[in-house]
Amino acid sequence: MELDFTSLPPRDAYAWMINTILPRPIAWVSTISTDGKTNLAPFSFFQGITASPPTLMFVPVNTRDGSKKDTTRNIEAVPEFVVNLVPFALAESMNACAALLPYGESEFEKFHIAAAPSARVRQPRVAAAPVAFECALHSIVRIGEGPLAANVVFGRIICAQVNDAMLGPDGLPDAGKLDLIGRLGGEDYTRTRERFAIKRPDR
Repeated sequence: MELDFTSLPPRDAYAWMINTILPRPIAWVSTISTDGKTNLAPFSFFQGITASPPTLMFVPVNTRDGSKKDTTRNIEAVPEFVVNLVPFALAESMNACAALLPYGESEFEKFHIAAAPSARVRQPRVAAAPVAFECALHSIVRIGEGPLAANVVFGRIICAQVNDAMLGPDGLPDAGKLDLIGRLGGEDYTRTRERFAIKRPDR
């Protein structure tokens, strides 16, 4: 089978991408509006991209009517955010935050998600998240226009909150203890407790 992505409708291209680019980590992003109203939303087009300087990216696409999502609007107004990582224990809470709420209505409050203050940014973090990256906006790159067009958000990691219980004997986070989830296609997910090791040839 050969797919011509230059002629696929966006929804079809999206379906093929999310069913082949697997697994995808989830950025559960907390933002705040200029009047102090919080927002919390999940995104599975997410990745760390460089350690020098420490930077990550995630992608809020426009809504089906072409408008910007609340996350994008908030980051444009208050250029900071927190990326909370999602363990299996918080999967249902994370999924609830994918609901489209009116602008200004807080997912923290609507879905009874405990918040904790961040150290370096104004946005709260998810209290039970095993890792939360506090970020300052580096840039937003627009790709496409209208419905489903992308707003690629790049953030400089300026602080991380890590639950000490997640650390292994080497002092670094243990994937099994983190028990993070990743997106597959459709409504399917996977967990980081399934893993294997392969020694790199240059070590």
